[in-house]
Amino acid sequence: MLLLNKVRELDLRTPPQAGRPAHLSAASGLVRAGDFLYVVADDENHLGVFPARGTEPGVLLQLCAEILPHSPAERKAAKPDFEALTLLPACSQYPFGALLALGSGSRRNRRTSFLIELGADGAVSSPPRIVDLSGIFAAVEAQLNGINIEGATVSGERLRLLQRGNKRKGRNAIIDFSLSQLLDALLTSDAVTDARVLAISWFDLGAVSDVPLSFSDCATLPDGSLIFTAIAEDTEDAYTDGCCRGAAIGIIDASGVLVFLQSLAHPLKIEGIEASLLSDVIQVWLVTDADDASIPAALYSVELSTKFK
Repeated sequence: MLLLNKVRELDLRTPPQAGRPAHLSAASGLVRAGDFLYVVADDENHLGVFPARGTEPGVLLQLCAEILPHSPAERKAAKPDFEALTLLPACSQYPFGALLALGSGSRRNRRTSFLIELGADGAVSSPPRIVDLSGIFAAVEAQLNGINIEGATVSGERLRLLQRGNKRKGRNAIIDFSLSQLLDALLTSDAVTDARVLAISWFDLGAVSDVPLSFSDCATLPDGSLIFTAIAEDTEDAYTDGCCRGAAIGIIDASGVLVFLQSLAHPLKIEGIEASLLSDVIQVWLVTDADDASIPAALYSVELSTKFK
């Protein structure tokens, strides 16, 4: 089993809104760019920005203008549910790349997406830009019985989305789209209204105490492999939270074969992953969601050997 190293809690200089604690609690997506760690939280309208080194409190970049209710049930119904964050490559409009934040799509109000331009040092360089990815969500919906996008990553010429299963609909899937089609559409307008699924790959990750392990985030390694997190959340659907019975880190190679799957020593609800390759070691960073606004999300790290095969 994998034992994680706790690096820090995701505390903030200021709270997201009056009456909320000064930390992120439901971290759900993670990207490192330059000297910065970017984190989306599924119960906030903001992007968290943290130093890649050290433990200085993070700051917030507002994405949606709406103020979310404090009541947990009302907040859950109203939130945009940002679950996926990925780094798009440099292009003519974004010479140093941009972040793409996506909602889970599990409800109509959870399909909001944003582009955030980055500068040469990885810092945010312009205000967030709302984009319409209705074509992508519609294409996924046409192929799957219910949407719950939990991760996104760029791999070569493809944008890859991770569909998370559950106890009732337990199939995990990777859905591939053309990256160039996405970028071309976003460079000429604020919308991707028509998109075609290039491929869908299905994965059974096993179960913990009869609760299936389901995708919760992903990142791409230099060789094209996909490293992912999976959690066994005891829930029947894409809306209701449940107890986390277990968690794991896995790797799917460039040919689509699951080549590594290792459980975590403690059942942390890991919902965000970033990774880099250092010689024969994969350095992994992870963020958590405690499903409790009073508990800060945390950043963890672990090293994996590339010689697991």
